[in-house]
Amino acid sequence: MAAPSTVREPQPAELIMQLATGFMASAALQTVTRLGIPDLLAGGTKSTAELARATQTNEDGLYRVMRALASSGVFHESPARAFSLTPAGECLVSGRPGSAREMVLWMTDRLHYETYPEMLHAVKTGQTVIEKVHGASCFEYFAKNPEVSEVFNAAMTSFSASVAAAVLEAYDFSWLNGRTLVDVAGGHGHLLTEILKRYPDVHGTLFDLDHVLEGAKPRIAAAGLDGRCRLESGDFFTAVPAGSGYLMKHIIHDWNDSRALTILRNIHRASEPSAKVVLLEAVLTTGNEPHFAKWLDLEMMLLPGGRERTADEFAALFKQAGFQLRNIFPTKSSLNVIEAEKIS
Repeated sequence: MAAPSTVREPQPAELIMQLATGFMASAALQTVTRLGIPDLLAGGTKSTAELARATQTNEDGLYRVMRALASSGVFHESPARAFSLTPAGECLVSGRPGSAREMVLWMTDRLHYETYPEMLHAVKTGQTVIEKVHGASCFEYFAKNPEVSEVFNAAMTSFSASVAAAVLEAYDFSWLNGRTLVDVAGGHGHLLTEILKRYPDVHGTLFDLDHVLEGAKPRIAAAGLDGRCRLESGDFFTAVPAGSGYLMKHIIHDWNDSRALTILRNIHRASEPSAKVVLLEAVLTTGNEPHFAKWLDLEMMLLPGGRERTADEFAALFKQAGFQLRNIFPTKSSLNVIEAEKIS
């Protein structure tokens, strides 16, 4: 006869306390990630003493942080204060396909600890919190603080790498053969270069700010795509390059409906007849089902002032900009491929 399970569902008060102390888990995750603990454990179990020597940290302090994370499923603690990685902990190892390391470093960055305590301001006023705390919009703050911008851009590039294969599996870009795909605010160009490598008859334009494009040049050169991928800088609230297709990953969610419409209308103005817009975004579900996008929606509210959207909200937004929502393709990542076509 099987032994009875010792695992029990958390009590209501325990659930509330898990939520209330979430900032502790966030800080602990940042600590072990910055120290490179997951990388040190990638080869197998190590004692806290070994880990403390390797990272030049206080052994007792390190043990207490890792013990807490082990209770949340990041590590597995063995006797004699030794730890190994769980499947969740494996996600923090650097350089692996799908690694969450860079995104964790961004989501646990000091900026979040400075802004999230002021959430009530956003709820009361509808305004962003970063402007209250730092006196600048989200992207103005990035421009003034290159060290934060570097963490953010690394996270976005890493995220693109984690979703690229899933997007290419779920969506066929061959309709663009012989034509140009414009990646609007495409960052360092990871996603666009992966598409161009898969589809050798497609040309690409990577469109972003000057300082962001500097980080894209080595990637495009290394991929041998200098002849098929050009760089163009500018402001998508003013104008975008001409193209047959437009790709945006996690861009529309940065903005409220009014500003998102400005971007889409600029695309409508610059695009060829029957052009398509391909968004890579989460699509919110109704009801109580857990979905990371419901939490990411709060990030949009507090920092850039945007929002996550339902399928109906995407359809309405496209219609106002002169496009029609055609398809929403699920992928094996957290994002959907949302396809719209120019109709007027």
